[in-house]
Amino acid sequence: MTSHDGFETLAIHAGQEPDPLTGAVVPPIYQVSTFKQDGVGGLRGGYEYSRSANPTRTALEQCLAALEEGTAALAFASGLAAEDALLRTICSPGDHVLIPDDAYGGTYRLFARVLAGWGLSHSVVPMSDLGAVREQLAARPVTVVWAETPTNPLLNIADIRGLARAAHEAGALLVVDNTFASPYLQQPLVLGADAVVHSTTKYLGGHSDVIGGALVVADADLAERVDYVRNSTGGVPGPFDAWLTLRGIKTLAARMDRHCRNAMRVAQMLAEHPAVTEVFYPGLPSHPGHKTAQEQMRAFGGMVSFRVLGGEEVAVRVCGRTRLFTLGESLGGVESLIEYPARMTHASVAGSPLEVPADLVRLSVGIEDCDDLIDDLRQAL
Repeated sequence: MTSHDGFETLAIHAGQEPDPLTGAVVPPIYQVSTFKQDGVGGLRGGYEYSRSANPTRTALEQCLAALEEGTAALAFASGLAAEDALLRTICSPGDHVLIPDDAYGGTYRLFARVLAGWGLSHSVVPMSDLGAVREQLAARPVTVVWAETPTNPLLNIADIRGLARAAHEAGALLVVDNTFASPYLQQPLVLGADAVVHSTTKYLGGHSDVIGGALVVADADLAERVDYVRNSTGGVPGPFDAWLTLRGIKTLAARMDRHCRNAMRVAQMLAEHPAVTEVFYPGLPSHPGHKTAQEQMRAFGGMVSFRVLGGEEVAVRVCGRTRLFTLGESLGGVESLIEYPARMTHASVAGSPLEVPADLVRLSVGIEDCDDLIDDLRQAL
């Protein structure tokens, strides 16, 4: 592939040349644990054992690196496995990290209940407030600024360029969780970030049939260091998981266009509904991060959150009354999902500074007929 190829072309072709032996136009699933060596150390294509490398995984990694315009990508068994390997590579016990005040519950759990025991401390800061971030950076040495944009589940927007400048001036790295946006809508490395993490389970896979994660970096040396940790700890995806993710990526652009169109219409309907008190969607001009999102995103994504009149009891009831929106965790699939974050995806932040509102409902807006989705939400409300 060339640097002039468009996103849609890269999604279908990067890392996916026809098989030289058979001409298969789709990369084969190398469902194999080990590889024959031509004499001791005589590796064919560098493959010896599938924990270390596998051709199907290589194809996925080359595609991901191209889509994020990174130097290298590493695929993992899950998004959290990618986060853990990266943090254990770039941090040491005694280091300090800044995390968002509305981060994904699993990320918060990793910092607060796993890595804290390893000696990694953290502070919570609103990443959309550059002044607050700079204050925290000036207060003590910081190794990593960890950002999500848009955030999960409140859809806050952080200025990636501004965060990168602030982090680098303070000698810190900027890591961006790009799961909600996907590489199609936003490329943090181009905007100055040092590393991007994904739960490829979500929009990249796109069909709710595979668990996976990825890390894409700008620096080849960092990729090599993380790869050493990944090989040492073993959090790799299987070949079939890598193949499913790669298959999903081929339609990422087409799916995201539809997700975004549907989500915008859903957000607009909710903003006018008398049973809804607040809507969180960066595509709405009323959203405080709307201008920043316009500047750094192609469109505004498929995730919408909203608060309802009547509090917790009503929010839970709404989640149980939909017909097309399936009650379930996760996001980014072709089908629409609805969930109650306080008891589901963000139960781990209850009682913490990241606790989510009790009247909050989160939607992953799928690619169904949007009129049907709107009718479903109206009857549920």
